[in-house]
Amino acid sequence: MSTNIIREITPLTQNDCFTIFSRLKKEFSFPLHYHEELELNLIINARGARRIVGDHIDVIDDLELVLVGPNLYHAWFTHQCKSEEIREVTIQWHKDLFEDKLLRRNQLSFIRSMMERSQKGILFSRETATAVAPRILSLNQKNGFDSVLELLSILHDLSISRNMRTLSDASFTNEHFTYNSRRIEKAFEYMNNNYDKSITLGEVARLVNMTEVSFSRFIKKRTGNTFIDSLNEIRLGHASRMLIDTTHSIAEISYNCGFNNISNFNRIFKKKKTCTPKEFRENFNSGTRVFI
Repeated sequence: MSTNIIREITPLTQNDCFTIFSRLKKEFSFPLHYHEELELNLIINARGARRIVGDHIDVIDDLELVLVGPNLYHAWFTHQCKSEEIREVTIQWHKDLFEDKLLRRNQLSFIRSMMERSQKGILFSRETATAVAPRILSLNQKNGFDSVLELLSILHDLSISRNMRTLSDASFTNEHFTYNSRRIEKAFEYMNNNYDKSITLGEVARLVNMTEVSFSRFIKKRTGNTFIDSLNEIRLGHASRMLIDTTHSIAEISYNCGFNNISNFNRIFKKKKTCTPKEFRENFNSGTRVFI
């Protein structure tokens, strides 16, 4: 059942800082794909279209703004969209456009954090999209240095905006995540390598030389998730990839990803992704099959 996913070679050259495309269209026809460049997508007047970013699937409203990180699967599909005039603006830039040394400066820390979160995909709030849309729509009217400054300004405003939402599960992508803590990274590396086994808070706490209570507070403060939520997110990311890339039964995937029973797997999966594993597999395939 493995789904064909295209590796896109974008028209962005090594001599360009970024490239921008603005289109009016009646449907989405580009297949599920990925590329090394980061991509900011503004979609207007496409209510009812379906968005896939990593292992996240959703039906969109009439306005949305999404940032997609390097090598993360993504696509929009017509689905139930009836619009005759969809507006789509896509901005792509190299992942090394802003070098790590630059992004580590205090004034750019928010942009750096947003770039790291983009590896799971970011959906910005409607309020943010509404505020930034006119500047994105007019960006292709600027040239040279002014256009680069305006892009940087837009990215800064996005990075400090409220209510941005990450979309895909962490373990779905192969990109490395930085948590600015060796202990957290060591814990996540262990959970990611042993997600198919029984893992307890106690053994992970001992691994990083902390008590259970201290580590539980520490991981919540650093990631925003509890230990069990973090572990489940890792397991769900692997499960989602298996649902897409293999023909294994849902029961097999459940046990292969460390869930103690299929009922528990179905419950946690539906709570996180608002659909059952079976529906996820069907929705993903129905979204890609027409175009590949």
